[in-house]
Amino acid sequence: MAPEVTITIDPHVHSEGSYDGHEPVELLLAQARDIGLDGIVVTDHDTIAESLRAAELAPEYGLVGIPGVEVSTAAGHLLAIGVSERPEPHRPLAETVATIRDLGGVAVVPHPFQRTRHGIRKGRIEDCDAIEVYNAWIFTGYRNRRARQFAARNDYPGVAASDAHSAKYLGRAYTELTVSGASSKADLDRERIVAALANGDAEVHGRRQPLRRSARHYALGAGRKVGHGVAATVSSLAWF
Repeated sequence: MAPEVTITIDPHVHSEGSYDGHEPVELLLAQARDIGLDGIVVTDHDTIAESLRAAELAPEYGLVGIPGVEVSTAAGHLLAIGVSERPEPHRPLAETVATIRDLGGVAVVPHPFQRTRHGIRKGRIEDCDAIEVYNAWIFTGYRNRRARQFAARNDYPGVAASDAHSAKYLGRAYTELTVSGASSKADLDRERIVAALANGDAEVHGRRQPLRRSARHYALGAGRKVGHGVAATVSSLAWF
C-alpha cells in the first residue's frame, strides 16, 4: 500500500493585506499552530503579497506553506489555491480557471450563490476544481446545504473553510486532506496538497461563526455591493 498522510488546512483566510482583513500573517500562523492546524491559505482579495510571505514563513511555525488569492472574476469571487502569481482580476471565469491551472493551482468556488458576498451564481459555475461546501460565515445552514448538494450533483470535490478575517475565527471550518505518496508531514509540499484538493481526497469539518458576527458580516457585504453598484452607475453617467 502506498504511504499517505492526513493533514488539516483552513484554505480560505484573510490577512491585513485584504481591504476587509485585520491582522498580520504572523498572528494568523501562530494561531493556526496553536489550534492544531497543519496549514492555512491566506487568500486576500486580489492581492497575493501577504500570502506569499505567509507561505514562506509557515515552516517556522511548523506549518505547510500554501500561497493563494481570492480573485474577483467577471462572474464572482474565485479562490486560487497553490499559485505564486495573482491571476488578472475581472476576467471571465473560464479564463481565470485556466490561468490558475496553468500556474499550478486549483480553482475553488467560495461561498457559491451568495450575491451579497460576490458568490458565483449556480448557472455560471463552469469547469472548476472544487466547491466550498462549508463556509463558517454562512448566516444559516441553508447556503452550505445548497453548495453541498450542488457539488454532489455535479461531481465536484468539496472543501470547508473559516473565511476568517481575524485570527480568533481561524479553523472554525477546515478541510482534512489525505495526501498519497507522503510518509510524513515533512514530505508535504504545495504540489502534493494541490493534487489532493483536485482529487477530492478530503473531508469537511466546521461550525458557523456566532450569529451576531455573521449578521454584521452580511450587512457589511451588502453595503459593499450597494457601494459598487452606485460607483458603477456614477461611472456610466459620466459618459453622458
